[in-house]
Amino acid sequence: MYSNDAIIRVRYGETDQMGVVYHANYYTWFEVGRSEFFNSLGYTYKKLEQEGIILPVIESFCQYIKPAKYYDEVIIRTKISYLKGVRIAFSYEIIRKDDNVLLARGKTVHAFVDKNLKPVKIKKANEKVWTLLKNCYQK
Repeated sequence: MYSNDAIIRVRYGETDQMGVVYHANYYTWFEVGRSEFFNSLGYTYKKLEQEGIILPVIESFCQYIKPAKYYDEVIIRTKISYLKGVRIAFSYEIIRKDDNVLLARGKTVHAFVDKNLKPVKIKKANEKVWTLLKNCYQK
């Protein structure tokens, strides 16, 4: 199964008074992971949106295992965990780069929709994107 790694450094503004990353920032990191996943395929989110397809989040989950802290470098490992019809799900692992410790894992589920929020079967609407994503997904 194909996965893509993005690396970021925890910024001071992402932390609370204890120097620990505020929980909602993990969802921002998931978005970074998805964007970089698409970039790695040579097909950006921006291009997909320009072609009239958007991917709103319809479900999300995050399990916090160990805290990420200010100035840690973290790896956002992203892969497709589900792909069918009008839905796609991504799974994420947040890993501290220095010691390879798993800090969090999560999932987001998205619907392929047009700009009027009408569901779109990506296989019919954009066969190139479907093929790229299908090749990354393995049951």
